[in-house]
Amino acid sequence: MKKIFAMLLAVVLAFSCLALASCGNANDAEAKEVKAALICLHGDSSTYDKNFIDAFKTACANKGLSEDDYTIITDIEENEECYQAAADFADDGYNVIFADSFGHEPYMLNAAKEFPNVQFCHATGTQAHTANVSNFQNAFASIYEGRYLAGVAAGLKLLEIYDTDKDGAIADEEAKIGYVGAHPYAEVISGFTSFYLGVKSVVSNVTMEVRYTGSWYDETGEKTTAEALIANGCKLISQHADSMGAPTACENANIPNVAYNGATNKTNTFVIASKINWIPYFEYMIDCVANGKDIDADWTGTLKNGAVQITALGGAAAAGTQAKLDEVVAKLNDGTLKVFDTDTFTYKGEKLTSYLADVDDDGTFTGETEVVIDGYFHESEFRSAPYFNLIIDGITIVE
Repeated sequence: MKKIFAMLLAVVLAFSCLALASCGNANDAEAKEVKAALICLHGDSSTYDKNFIDAFKTACANKGLSEDDYTIITDIEENEECYQAAADFADDGYNVIFADSFGHEPYMLNAAKEFPNVQFCHATGTQAHTANVSNFQNAFASIYEGRYLAGVAAGLKLLEIYDTDKDGAIADEEAKIGYVGAHPYAEVISGFTSFYLGVKSVVSNVTMEVRYTGSWYDETGEKTTAEALIANGCKLISQHADSMGAPTACENANIPNVAYNGATNKTNTFVIASKINWIPYFEYMIDCVANGKDIDADWTGTLKNGAVQITALGGAAAAGTQAKLDEVVAKLNDGTLKVFDTDTFTYKGEKLTSYLADVDDDGTFTGETEVVIDGYFHESEFRSAPYFNLIIDGITIVE
């Protein structure tokens, strides 16, 4: 009888364990369920937004999310429309929502305050590290590294075109380049400065004209702006712009072009492009939500972790460019080369020895953080979004 009782007890205990294990697995599965949303300023005709869209789809697939687990919406303006979209996603059970444009930030922050159990992530923003809202995060990357590399490739292209006597000298009028900018924000200024410094590391007497379009995406405006730069004697054009406008102007004028976010390798004048690869961040973001872990308030991707990339060289790239880029990448990665080394540029005729940057964005645009330390400007180290906003010597803003 005791033997039968023991056997019955064992069976009961076994079923109990199975039941408990089953509950545990169900809870784990529930805890790991992720519903993700991406809010974009434009659609995939914008190289900027397409870069996010492609990365988001890839990251979701890599993490096992089906198309039922994520949603992408486009053409969401930088106004209350963004807040409403984020709030609607939160109401519909999404637990992580990402917006891709600078002007989305205040609306995402408001939504985060209203829905504390949902994670709200935002690209290029400045407020997460001081807002103290635990479910609101910013992310960006040290894209200045990629811009610098693109500048090196551009400098080599200038040498190839104009160094006819092969002594390394280029006439001043041949060392003039142009840049199509979107807005006079630190993100744009940091980008074109690092690009310029990359060119300058190859062509010491290079000068650069910058014209702003006043828009993140305006194909007609970007094309006419590039045409104006070319008409003013610029021998190579780069851009912080999101359409094929500037590359088209370069193609029509047979002027080399350095792009951003997307390769324009269907054109004959394409040299190279730099881009932020958002896959590492999106995968990290999904993993954090799936495992109940905090997302960094201010995440900065780098060349080392694959978040900063340059494209394959275009057909217009100079011979020997890849070998030179490999050399520069190694120096950036081991820290022996700093993009904003203050020995490589001047500001108002003098070496920059100190600068208080507006890192803690309180709306007053007042600098409070010393960022020139150990001989270089520490860009994107005190927060992810750029804060380099100086117009250094050799760069001219054309109104």
